[in-house]
Amino acid sequence: MSSITSPPSLSDRTVVSIRDVLGGRRRGLRSALLFAGPAVIASIAYMDPGNFATNIQAGAGFGYALLWVVLAANLVAMLFQALSAKLGIVTGRNLAELSRERLPRGLVWPMWAASELAAMATDLAEFLGGALALSLLLDLPLLAGMVVTGIATYGLLLFEKQGFRPMELVIGGLVALIGLCYLAELLIAPVDWAGVAGGLAVPSIPDGGALTIAVGIIGATVMPHALYLHSGLTQGRVAARDEGERAQLLRFSNREVVAALSVAGLVNLAMVIMAAAAFHAGHSEVAEIETAYHTLTPLLGAGAAAVFLISLLASGLSSSTVGTLAGQMIMQGFVGFRIPVWLRRLVTMLPAFAVVALGVDATRALVLSQVVLSFALPVPMVALVVFTRSRAVMGRYANGPLTHAAAVAGAAAVLALNLVLLLQVFGLLPGLAA
Repeated sequence: MSSITSPPSLSDRTVVSIRDVLGGRRRGLRSALLFAGPAVIASIAYMDPGNFATNIQAGAGFGYALLWVVLAANLVAMLFQALSAKLGIVTGRNLAELSRERLPRGLVWPMWAASELAAMATDLAEFLGGALALSLLLDLPLLAGMVVTGIATYGLLLFEKQGFRPMELVIGGLVALIGLCYLAELLIAPVDWAGVAGGLAVPSIPDGGALTIAVGIIGATVMPHALYLHSGLTQGRVAARDEGERAQLLRFSNREVVAALSVAGLVNLAMVIMAAAAFHAGHSEVAEIETAYHTLTPLLGAGAAAVFLISLLASGLSSSTVGTLAGQMIMQGFVGFRIPVWLRRLVTMLPAFAVVALGVDATRALVLSQVVLSFALPVPMVALVVFTRSRAVMGRYANGPLTHAAAVAGAAAVLALNLVLLLQVFGLLPGLAA
């Protein structure tokens, strides 16, 4: 009696192909694309609905002046996502697992609580963004948009059961859609490219309001859940069998981080450029996603407004899916167990439904979620800097003096600006009010 074996899955075939590359049996661009995935998924954290609101305010209020801030923020993001990926590749553990294993128990439980809170706050913003896009695009009540968004994101999460590769391709497709939408916006909007070049090359802070926006851009750059997630995404792919393979995996990972975060950075720059071109001259007061949509229609046409909402919907769906995965990874790493993905999705949806049911403005909820993230950010950021510097953890791959100095400087800058943002939000720095 012959047994019927099922054909290898896409993820299995990808692993075999990666082994061929590591063994020197495959080369070329298509081979390099096999390693694309973890950084692409993590990069969606830098294109989530929270970025839309901040970037619209930056472009509408201050034109091209704050483009250099977006560029600087993206460079910091590249460094920390590369460190997160390196931690996972070298140790075979993710950041949450290493925190549980190597830090004092009295510190681990507060870290877990803060990280779970950050994951839920992130998912709140992302879920609301997708629901808001559906509500505006299809003229639905916001609650109805939330129900549809919840069903759609749960459908996307089902791809995880097929292995790592289908999810990477789905999220990669949504990232590409966001990028194409903003390329279209730049072709439609009357962009002053000389002004763009000046905004990128010449740092300037026009006034206190611009400083507040700049602090918001940089202070919310490195997302707590993205640091946990990236280290874990490397675990489910291909484990290095020797030091030669590990070194190759790190090289491919660093290239992917640069490529994926460059795309995310270009999308953020495009958001600011579009808002500057469309709103700055006569509508500098535009500060909310809904207002931006309704203002785009008479200025650039219904097509531009629809493209804007499609990009917001792709951002909300993809980032909400990724946020749920990150929350699952955080729980499993810190406490050693996981819950069914449908239950995780339900738990992270409830705060968003509560916010809307209570009548809280969606954009205001996005802002408050960023405040929660500001409180939680020091937890993974400092842990990542400490672990990647430790030879006991990283061995020969521990950060050298220059990398460590850059990481410390980046962490200090981001954490300081998060503190400034918190003080400003709570009215303790009135001099920074817009």
